[in-house]
Amino acid sequence: MSRHYWIIALILIVGGGALIWRSVTPGQSPAEYSMTPADTSGIAEGAALVEVRLPGELSPQAQIGERAFEAKCSTCHGTSASGRAGKGPPLVHRIYEPNHHSDMAFVLAAKNGVRSHHWTFGNMPPVDGLTDGEVKAIATYVRELQKENGIH
Repeated sequence: MSRHYWIIALILIVGGGALIWRSVTPGQSPAEYSMTPADTSGIAEGAALVEVRLPGELSPQAQIGERAFEAKCSTCHGTSASGRAGKGPPLVHRIYEPNHHSDMAFVLAAKNGVRSHHWTFGNMPPVDGLTDGEVKAIATYVRELQKENGIH
């Protein structure tokens, strides 16, 4: 057999072994990794929805984003993106992890608004007075908060 066939056979064997290993080892099933948000009905109006650990230091870009976030977003999304019961969802939540909501999703949400689809807070209106650069800085701020809170 040629060397290429051996490489392909090895890849298939390793891949098959990985699938078998994954199926017989305990782990997180798709049901456990639900993107369904928690019920917030028992939380007092305006209270934070999640506890957010703050990074020791923010990058300069995230510091700009923090100021813009506090000025334009915190009324609904809470201090440090912790959400506010009855107002808006926490952005430090795995629903907003980078592989589900890209940084461009933040820009489009601020520019165009968002139809309610993950939470029951209603539609998000467009945010006036923010440039694309400011929203990108806000996304950097949120990503640094997420990383500090184990969301990658």
